[in-house]
Amino acid sequence: MSVAVSDHLGPWTVDDVLALPEDTRHRIELVGGVLLMSPNPGVPHQRISSRLWALLDAAIVAADAPFEVLEAVNVLVPDGLLIPDLVIADAAATAGAGATLHADDVVVAVEIASPSTKVIDRRTKPGLYAAAGVPHYWRLDLDPAPRLHLGRLAPGGGGYLDRTVEPGGSTALTEPFPFDLDPAALRR
Repeated sequence: MSVAVSDHLGPWTVDDVLALPEDTRHRIELVGGVLLMSPNPGVPHQRISSRLWALLDAAIVAADAPFEVLEAVNVLVPDGLLIPDLVIADAAATAGAGATLHADDVVVAVEIASPSTKVIDRRTKPGLYAAAGVPHYWRLDLDPAPRLHLGRLAPGGGGYLDRTVEPGGSTALTEPFPFDLDPAALRR
């Protein structure tokens, strides 16, 4: 039986969130027993997400890398449930996945900052992904022009070492697979 958000008492659990009726207007994430609700992304956000997905998928195929890129899937982290805009995950793990992926199976979590999510994407989620051991956290800021922040988990954990790629720049990544992108190309 599903429970309405307004009828729930006490802290939320992952099982509580997964039992909610499907909501096509909001993304519902869970951090520390508290729900984080944000509106579903708008068209400009989704256009860029789709373009980035296609570029990442092509790079994975070209490298014959054992990964799959997915949009907006539930990822279990020690403190709850997150829904990154994109994930690059172990293909063997995604083949058998149901409603969720474990953070252990995620190689890259990608967030595209929107007005309603930018503070959480910049301040909260990097710490949650790092604590879960996700090796890479990428954040794409769209305004005033696309900038891609590439985070790699610091040795020993504790956060991400960041590098920012400005419009006109190049990612020139070799890990977790070769990938080269000028963020400005996402807004054509």
